[in-house]
Amino acid sequence: MIPILLSLSEEGEALRILHLISQVPAATGSGIYLQAALRHARRAGHENFLLAGVSEEFAGSQWHDSLACQGHRFVYFGRDLPHAVVGMSDVMPYASCRFCDLSAAELQRYEACFADCLQRVVRQWRPDLIHAQHLWLVTALACRLFPQLPIVASCHGTDLRQLQLCPHLADRVIAGCRGLRRVYALHPDQQLEIAGRYDIAAKRIELVGSGYNEQLFYLPDQPRPAGPLQLVYAGKLSRAKGVPWLLRALLGLPQGDWQLHLAGDGQGGEKEEILQLVAQRPQQLCWHGAIRQAQLAQLLRSSHLCLLPSLYEGLPLILLEALACGCHVLTTELPGTRALFAGVTDERIERIHLPLLEGVDRPAAAAEDNFIAALQAGLQRQLQLLRAADAAARPQLSAEISGVLQRYRWETTFRRMEQGYWAALAEPPAASFCGHAGGGGE
Repeated sequence: MIPILLSLSEEGEALRILHLISQVPAATGSGIYLQAALRHARRAGHENFLLAGVSEEFAGSQWHDSLACQGHRFVYFGRDLPHAVVGMSDVMPYASCRFCDLSAAELQRYEACFADCLQRVVRQWRPDLIHAQHLWLVTALACRLFPQLPIVASCHGTDLRQLQLCPHLADRVIAGCRGLRRVYALHPDQQLEIAGRYDIAAKRIELVGSGYNEQLFYLPDQPRPAGPLQLVYAGKLSRAKGVPWLLRALLGLPQGDWQLHLAGDGQGGEKEEILQLVAQRPQQLCWHGAIRQAQLAQLLRSSHLCLLPSLYEGLPLILLEALACGCHVLTTELPGTRALFAGVTDERIERIHLPLLEGVDRPAAAAEDNFIAALQAGLQRQLQLLRAADAAARPQLSAEISGVLQRYRWETTFRRMEQGYWAALAEPPAASFCGHAGGGGE
């Protein structure tokens, strides 16, 4: 533990913020969230510094060129640590390994490597505050190393999932994360789950939500070209995202006037399963691989229907991005989608019930056929709606959809986030919270 000389800023002053993420700061929902937080913090006049875990491939790519920070330091997986990036999801869109597969020695080396890098960057950059992504090992480590330094963390849902998948790590994670000054939740159900699982006082869990980039995702200027209805799925190629069942639902429909675009990547047997299904009807099922956000925005503006059959999700930004681009959406009924669309009756937004699950995100074998049938029924309803309308016309937003998008603009989201920064700075040291019992009801 190193001593920290705090320069507590007054509200409205510029802050020096160290942003912390243990995986690649791109390509996933938490990576896109982090990039947006960096951009908006810089626009608000704050100084950003970033510590992230990356692969050699990331360092050699163009992803990090657009990071809005004054300085960055990377922990290199494959060099500083001998294995691939340890992903917060068990299937990542890049080479990765799983926390549940790390040995005790590997976990110890993982924490030691991040601890060494954290101490170096805090000593060098002297941040006023740390903003960490995920309520997981590296966030808990930062809380233990710097109990006098205000630390806030954003929950993305994958951290809650890891608590169930890696129960041998739960006590260590929970004990460290209790030192957080503020936790940012995506939706009300997640607020309650964080309070219960981490025993963190409810008053320190802020409902911040997330946001979409309205500079990238907006209505097309021109009518869509005539031709088949364009469907899009964007996300990881994994079973947890429901992709195999979506593809089986589509393959069960008659060949007709539609085409599906799959944007995203995966690895291992789950990716192979999905690509084998795509190969059964290549004229209608098109895989694009991983694409940049600007490419995704162009794809959504030329599409009619966005599909998210996910079995586990935080707050699915792809649905907001799709709506902003004028798409209909078909998604599963998840806590995050309930939060997004509470009270919305617009028929362009359709939610189907989740199947009975085994574990966190696996359909029970007996429920798979019903899940496929529900997806097929939803697809047929939405395709019929689009056929009945002028699918080539330039789409318009209803008042309900405009209201949803207004609530989740990143400018609005960052203001809530920034208020949490000031609240964290005004709190007593995090050590004061350690050992608190029954925090969820406070």
